[in-house]
Amino acid sequence: MQSRVLACRNMINGVLYLAETENKGRGVFTEEELPSDFVVETSPVIVMSNAERKLLDQTLLHDYIFEWQPDGAELCCMALGWVPIYNHSYSSNCEYFMDYDQNTISIQTVREIAAGEELTINYSGDWDCKEKVWFDVQA
Repeated sequence: MQSRVLACRNMINGVLYLAETENKGRGVFTEEELPSDFVVETSPVIVMSNAERKLLDQTLLHDYIFEWQPDGAELCCMALGWVPIYNHSYSSNCEYFMDYDQNTISIQTVREIAAGEELTINYSGDWDCKEKVWFDVQA
């Protein structure tokens, strides 16, 4: 039986760091300026069934899982790395991409990001989506 080797290069970019935000808990920040369309993180995910998701929805982990829908399947996943720590913004400076074949989520900038700036994603999907999320958004 041949084993499949999956490589996840540069899982978390070395210029990123975690810090407390004023009113959103921890967040992901950059020590250096980042260019647009730059992948800052690629992390493996743990894929779980819809039945497992129902259990997770009863816990704090509900706020940190992603819908995982290859070919319309009703699954969820828990991303490893710092992916669950990126805070939400309706005008995020990053977006996430799911690779169903490699079971990874990548975070990529959508514009230049200044040194010291927080990196954010839009929990509704596309980086500029205005669809309401399940919690009150803090500025």
